[in-house]
Amino acid sequence: MTKTTVKTASVLAFERKLANSDAQMFAGNWKDSNDAGKWQPIEIQEKAVRGTISNRMKNAASTDPTKLDAEIQKPNLQRVDVAALPFDADTLKLRFTLRVLGNQSSPSVCNDQDYQAALTAVIDGYRTEQGFGTLAARYAENLANGRFLWRNRIGAEGISVHVTHNNQRWEFEADGYNLRQFSQPTGSLAELAAVIEQGLSGKESVLLTVEAFVRLGEGQEVFPSQELVLDSSRESKKSKILYQAGGIAALHSQKIGNALRTIDDWYPDAAELELGPIAVEPYGSVTSKGKAYRQPKQKMDFYTLLDNWVTKDKKPDTEQQHYVMATLIRGGVFGEKGE
Repeated sequence: MTKTTVKTASVLAFERKLANSDAQMFAGNWKDSNDAGKWQPIEIQEKAVRGTISNRMKNAASTDPTKLDAEIQKPNLQRVDVAALPFDADTLKLRFTLRVLGNQSSPSVCNDQDYQAALTAVIDGYRTEQGFGTLAARYAENLANGRFLWRNRIGAEGISVHVTHNNQRWEFEADGYNLRQFSQPTGSLAELAAVIEQGLSGKESVLLTVEAFVRLGEGQEVFPSQELVLDSSRESKKSKILYQAGGIAALHSQKIGNALRTIDDWYPDAAELELGPIAVEPYGSVTSKGKAYRQPKQKMDFYTLLDNWVTKDKKPDTEQQHYVMATLIRGGVFGEKGE
């Protein structure tokens, strides 16, 4: 009997399996990390400031000294949002929840039954041969190391991360982990990884509450997400608008999710580049670098690896199998027409 030729589905989508909330920000003192009643929400404030001439403006005017002199004379007045700890609090508390979902084998949308059957076989084969332990361990470590704090972790005197699930609770000292490489999980980290693995495997319903405590110092500035303002007429003349969730300074759920899926150190030349792990993306795109580390010409992008695996039965190396599965866990639209 002739084997049916499997073609890539033109419509294919997966829901994300690490579903995190926004992260709200609170202020308190380091000694009160276990007393939830002593933490107050951080509010966004507004400042009117006079800034210096920007480098971009200076460069534009450098060929015309007269123009530069004129620009310097103009007051660079700005209205900006800021957020900071009050002067009776030395610690930032960041709180969010994370659901870990199973049912990896079933896409939310697929318009080709033959392709879906082949894809399901690939995912089930990965679950049997590799399991989700490797991925779960990396997601767990990105909780323990506080990567999701982004700029808020810089210069901190101490960072403690508390993770709870049902009646289980783990505490991690975030500065004891290396953000550029992953460790072999032991102790509390191994326990947390096992819970996440159970969730990814669909064996248990997993809802984690994550609280990070960052000792910065009284009155120090904290850094919520900055809003992208596409309509320049909105918030007239305000040059920086910070994100709020329920009236409380917060980080976008997308920013938290990006940190949690920063586990890909399997991209080409990763060891030589010494960049450490990047967020799992179909083309390995890193916007801060303005570069994609899994370009199609290298044949190591998600679409090439997935198509070869599903339609041509060419199983990638183990590390690239982890990457493909992590991209499916990330979720998105992956049909033949692209994302």
